[in-house]
Amino acid sequence: MWSVADTLRGPYSEAEYGSVILPFTVLRRLECVMNPHREVMSEVVSSYEGEQQRRTHLKIRTRSADNAGLSFWTTSDYTLKKALQDPDNLAENLIDYVGGFSSNLDVFKSFDFENVIRTLDNRDRLSQVTRHFEGIDLSPAAVSNADMGDLFENLIYRFAESANEGAGQFYTPRDVVRLLVDLVYADDADALRGRGTVRSIYDPTVGTGGMLSVADEHLRSFSPDASTALFGQEINKRTYAICKADLLITGQDPSNVRQGDTLVVDRFEDRQFDYVLSNPPFGTDWKAVESDVKAEHARGGQGRFAPGLPAVGDAAMLFLLHVASKMRDVDETGRGGKAGIVLNGSPLFNGGAGSGPSEIRGHMLENDLVETIVALPNDMFYNTGIATYLWILSNAKPADRKDTVQLIDATKLGTKLRKSIGSKKIEVPDAHRDAIVRAFTGTLSDDDVEVPTKMFHKRDFAYWTVTVERPLQLRFQCTPEAISAVAEQKTLAKVDGLNEALEAFGDEVYLNREKFDKELDRHLGDHGVRLTSAQRKKLWQTIGVHDETADFCRVQTGKNKGDLEPDPALRDTENVPFGWGGHPKTHGAFQETVQAYFDLEVKPHVADAWIDWDKTKTGYEIPFTRHFYTYEPPRPLEEIDADLERVVDEIMGLLRKVEA
Repeated sequence: MWSVADTLRGPYSEAEYGSVILPFTVLRRLECVMNPHREVMSEVVSSYEGEQQRRTHLKIRTRSADNAGLSFWTTSDYTLKKALQDPDNLAENLIDYVGGFSSNLDVFKSFDFENVIRTLDNRDRLSQVTRHFEGIDLSPAAVSNADMGDLFENLIYRFAESANEGAGQFYTPRDVVRLLVDLVYADDADALRGRGTVRSIYDPTVGTGGMLSVADEHLRSFSPDASTALFGQEINKRTYAICKADLLITGQDPSNVRQGDTLVVDRFEDRQFDYVLSNPPFGTDWKAVESDVKAEHARGGQGRFAPGLPAVGDAAMLFLLHVASKMRDVDETGRGGKAGIVLNGSPLFNGGAGSGPSEIRGHMLENDLVETIVALPNDMFYNTGIATYLWILSNAKPADRKDTVQLIDATKLGTKLRKSIGSKKIEVPDAHRDAIVRAFTGTLSDDDVEVPTKMFHKRDFAYWTVTVERPLQLRFQCTPEAISAVAEQKTLAKVDGLNEALEAFGDEVYLNREKFDKELDRHLGDHGVRLTSAQRKKLWQTIGVHDETADFCRVQTGKNKGDLEPDPALRDTENVPFGWGGHPKTHGAFQETVQAYFDLEVKPHVADAWIDWDKTKTGYEIPFTRHFYTYEPPRPLEEIDADLERVVDEIMGLLRKVEA
């Protein structure tokens, strides 16, 4: 496919290759799929007028053991070969060919294919390109559906790379997809082997449909008689067209692929699915759809984004919420939905207690939706080398997994590619993938590669952020520097006579604010100066200096009058895990747990500190790396000294050679 670029080079720039190669690849694939059935297709088209009748009869007559039957056709007699036999009218022949497809196969409009054909003709390349594709066998016997998905996505990767675009947003490496699918299916393997299995699979960022193809193929490997319904939503017109064509070829309903921005409008708002799979683009912002997302969040209720909003700079957690919302509800048999989503590291820990990301994690954990998180090796993706994670979600966990979250560290289970593809230098081989899945299901054997895994209670990732206050202690002295600072304050500089009143204090030092305040009233009165409460407070802040030998300041007004006044500059926070000190992992143990932590970890170091209980916030984070960190002691000093001496000797030897 890519070699036709040699023909296009010159009249076309590299960034334009995709606009030609992709639609021709789709057309050739469709043609190879239709070729064995052209006679039947012609009979059905001539016998029935209505599209629904044609679709029904054609599907029945083309169905086989390995084919669900065709649901599209063409009324044109042309093929690429036949169109080439009339070279003078090749462009019109191809336009007639494409225009004859059934209305459900409208993908060529997304490619603007008629314009592509005429442009090729004007640039004197149409005949060569058509002949090139006519000679390639893309029949299902030669290229499986899954391999065809690989082909499309690899082509898109090449085109995007040549145009300096974000190739990775279209292309999920197949080793990642297969691992994700295996993990999502793992708990359901026995049920999927049953006769009459019917499952729906949905991808909200479907791209060219690669995840759906692999998921469909894998499900049928469990049960050849399984019936699947594939669904997807895609924002990009070109990849949407490819996905729709691919579903048609496999006998799926093409109306199940819909175009649009998933974050703005859910095209399947009234549906939920057995399995949800997604690889949303990494690190993209949602500023362009901010108003729509915030409006849905504000509605609350059952809205997708009701639990919280992440920072505008990263949409990953919005996709996480959407995926969770699309899992089918648990039925009377206890079967619910499963989901798998590829994310970068930020959704694990970004945002402190009370922030949008923390609230989203809290929603996922408290509702027991997170089953497993797998850390992948770095350099797994085509456009980034950053750390990536697979989140496996379920709303119907097995009894032994209720209220738990499993973390699997697969960062050391990749092998190097012989040749890197973009940023992708590592892949997960089949044997390691199987071991990861067995680690997930608890069936890892001694013959498998080691897979570090740990099981946690869901509230092991919850904590309270507690505000620790210390008393305000101020020393007051009206030095020339302090009076100058007062004169520069906007709110105090306008007060006539204030400087003179402060100069009347002389060099006297006050370690008690109440005493200073009484003297201040006297001096202000002598100079006919009046201060508002706000101005008086600003004066304390400007002249007062922290001094640990000073008396504690106390609140002078309000319901807390007489209480110690906290010093904002000394205010600190402590994160207290829900389960700290062995206390029950319940909100009910809050005050007991926090007080015990404070008495042991804080009070011995700052005896005058206290907790402001009204400022406590609940937070959630999943510090994945910390749980698998292995301490490696530094080398002995003797070894380091020996290395330094060796290096110094080498340098001195080089210097002596230069001097000689």
